[in-house]
Amino acid sequence: MIKLSDLGQVYIVCGKTDLRKGIDGLATLVKEQFELDPFSGKVFLFCGGFKALYWDGQGFWLLYKRFENGKLNWPRNQNEVQALSSEQVDWLMKGFAINPKIKNTKACEFY
Repeated sequence: MIKLSDLGQVYIVCGKTDLRKGIDGLATLVKEQFELDPFSGKVFLFCGGFKALYWDGQGFWLLYKRFENGKLNWPRNQNEVQALSSEQVDWLMKGFAINPKIKNTKACEFY
């Protein structure tokens, strides 16, 4: 598996993105909607399937992944971009939520 966090800071574009867009369309989205630089060497993740856009200094990489079993736990706020830690990127790529929640329950007596 490619470790995206090794490429640079990873940003997640929350909500669903029209993945019919190619490199130019996704780079324009990053620049115009979120006012970030697609040429910065950062990795931008898009959902609606899964695509990653990355500038390596010579050209863009467009990575696409199809998950055979299950789906991603993706934040739904469509007007937001979040920076992820390398740990959060690993969780996301394994199908876990980037902000795990622990449900509080009442303690039970066993005796």
